[in-house]
Amino acid sequence: MPTLPKRPLIALAVLAALLAAWLGFAAWYDHSRRADERPTTYSALIEQAGRGEIASITFANGSGHAVAADGGRYRVVMPVTDDLLKEMRAHKVAIAFDEGPGGLMAQTVSVLDRVAPFLVVALLIGGLLMSGGQFFGMGRATRVRPEDTNTVFADVAGVDEAKEELRETVQFLKDPRRFAMAGARVPKGILLVGPPGTGKTMLAKAAAGEAGVPFFAASGSDFVEMFVGLGAARVRSLFKTARANAPCILFIDEIDALAGKRGESTSHSEREQTLNQLLVEMDGIVEGGEVVVIAATNRSEMLDAAVLRPGRFDRHIHVGLPDVAGREAILGVHAGRLTLAPDVCARTVARGTPGFSGAELANLTNEAALSAARQGRVIVTMADYEAAKDRVLMGTERRSLALTAHERRLIAVHEAGHALVSLRCPQADPIHKATIIPRGGALGMVVRLPEGDRVSVSRAKLMADIAVAMAGRAAEELAFGSDQVTTGAEADFRAATDLARRMVTAWGMSEEIGFVAHAAAEPGARSERTAWRIDEEVRRITDEGMEHARRLLRTDRAALDGIAHALLERETLTGGEIAELADRQEERATEAA
Repeated sequence: MPTLPKRPLIALAVLAALLAAWLGFAAWYDHSRRADERPTTYSALIEQAGRGEIASITFANGSGHAVAADGGRYRVVMPVTDDLLKEMRAHKVAIAFDEGPGGLMAQTVSVLDRVAPFLVVALLIGGLLMSGGQFFGMGRATRVRPEDTNTVFADVAGVDEAKEELRETVQFLKDPRRFAMAGARVPKGILLVGPPGTGKTMLAKAAAGEAGVPFFAASGSDFVEMFVGLGAARVRSLFKTARANAPCILFIDEIDALAGKRGESTSHSEREQTLNQLLVEMDGIVEGGEVVVIAATNRSEMLDAAVLRPGRFDRHIHVGLPDVAGREAILGVHAGRLTLAPDVCARTVARGTPGFSGAELANLTNEAALSAARQGRVIVTMADYEAAKDRVLMGTERRSLALTAHERRLIAVHEAGHALVSLRCPQADPIHKATIIPRGGALGMVVRLPEGDRVSVSRAKLMADIAVAMAGRAAEELAFGSDQVTTGAEADFRAATDLARRMVTAWGMSEEIGFVAHAAAEPGARSERTAWRIDEEVRRITDEGMEHARRLLRTDRAALDGIAHALLERETLTGGEIAELADRQEERATEAA
């Protein structure tokens, strides 16, 4: 954390302590002067004076301080009028006026009471100026010293291409003269773009660790303020601190919160002023020392064009989701702190977790360790990884949920429909597991995992996925009749409709609509006729998927019943068990024919 200079800090501390002591003393002094006075009302004081009980009264600062004949003291807020003075004189009350506090102490208290507010303001302004914008949290950043930076590239797996891109930056920070002698200029602004959890922050830390330089980290939201000028002051302070510690790496996470596009309805003068200050500071890095700014975002399309131009963040590094080899390496890094059983195979776990980010794989490893700990073991087995994967993919089991026999059978038929159609569609992903145990928000689930990482998806694969999504409702209709179907297919319909709509509007897979990217059109840009045609095509595709599912289930009705019966008995079936059941029913049907 950037710190204040020692001398200004001591001066501020002494001034604040003296001011606090004086305010405390002034409060005590005022209280001691009036400690023996009892408050009373105007009418009560007049009645006492009429009975001859008041000996004297002193008027000061809009209040009357009365002394009774028996020595009692009273205080009342009252205006001084001619009628009041005449009445007091008529009752033989001695009258006096106090024009100000008497004595040196009282006068000093009065003077300092008046100037105390100005001292507070001076203290705040002085602290703000002496700290260079760091007072009140300005320029907040987490600083990691070189000797405390333990993360290096070996600790970051699954992003080999991104690490290679950053190695040049590391070499520049280690030996900038080599690049200067060749007349080369290493980019001072590097933008890491990728989905959440892919390791962008770890990459920035690892670059600092490899180079052996200080690492400053801040978030884009730290610079967004309501008051104009505060965000810009924080940016100036942060870059000033970075230049004073050059060579170093300055990391700004979620930079889209700071550097969003200007001129949009969400923009305001404070945010634009802060962004302008960031652009100015980026331009001044070349003359300010070896400072490399690394920023991270999940949404590069939200950034202002001025941020992305050459000379600022002119190198963009994509940090994507890891492939199967990358996932295996990431699992190896996170499993290094565990005691693994011989049956644990990182390759198998990696193949069963397509689309997982590095953060999700770390969570999976932790869940496996927790599974072992819940059973009183210190050795993590493959069964623990399977339980962890089920927990992550399908949610926590809800065995306490009470279901009737009819509801359990309906759920079993629904999930059996998904499983059988997935099995009978060659383009569909293989089944990992089917269960009728309620997990998360679902009463049952069929989990399918692709065998490898897909670069692109064919139309046949998409149509197979839509048929699989529709198969749950189709199975309910076939087993119970159309009037007994339930609401359990809501999520299935939503997934199928989303796929069909993207096929029509984004991927050019509808002959009726053609090869037009309607998904990227602004709201209101397409005509009502085009919107109607899109809706009709989406419905045609989903209806086609439903008919395909119905045909497959009618053909394999015996297999559907067999899988549903097995789910009722065992509650959970693996993909291999489902395939074995379906093949067995097919053989029996062939023999009967």
